Amino acid sequence: MATKFAYKRLTKEYMNIMKSPPPFIIAKPLESNILEWHYVITGPPDSPYHNGEYHGVLNFPSEYPLKPPSIKMITPNGRFKTNFKLCLSMSDYHPKTWNPAWSVSTILTGLLSFMLEDTPTTGSIVTSKKDKIEYAAKSKEFNRNDLKFKNIFPELCNEGKSTPSADNIHNSSNNLRERRHYNTNIKQQSAQTKNEINNDNIPLTTNTILYLIIALIILLLLIIGFMLFY
Repeated sequence: MATKFAYKRLTKEYMNIMKSPPPFIIAKPLESNILEWHYVITGPPDSPYHNGEYHGVLNFPSEYPLKPPSIKMITPNGRFKTNFKLCLSMSDYHPKTWNPAWSVSTILTGLLSFMLEDTPTTGSIVTSKKDKIEYAAKSKEFNRNDLKFKNIFPELCNEGKSTPSADNIHNSSNNLRERRHYNTNIKQQSAQTKNEINNDNIPLTTNTILYLIIALIILLLLIIGFMLFY
């Protein structure tokens, strides 16, 4: 069971991923257990994993983010053993190198980066480029025959729809960033216009107050003069 701090942190990370997903990666926690996250990595272009669809799981400890998660890949891929805890610097194999500032996005981006290398580690396997290409071609069929995958990622399994290609995911990320930049510019322009309007009103407000003060002083002097005269 997640601690209050872990629950709050993972909820925030899920919201961040929904707003700004890392390139080629989607991830979400189980509705029944926020400590169990499932991810899908789409193989990027210029790699033997191109357009492959790789499903895996992150299991977070209740002490997260003070302790790292375990990392597994479920879809056969030619780089890692399936359903096997992977030894990575951001996994529970190396708690001493873990940085609590790292997030789900950091972990999965690091996993993708390591996947594209040939560096050996506990849980890695050696296959040819041809084997990896063949695994990539069969990956979607494998996932759609996995009941758990279909329950967690129904949007990827809908009839007539396929997993977004690596190019589409990359383009969507770029479009999202462009829309955010556009919205930011609009907000900045609106704020600047509002400030200009407010600044234009300042002299009028100041002058009005000054006139009132002068009128009050004159009135006060008249009253004092009247009282002294009579």
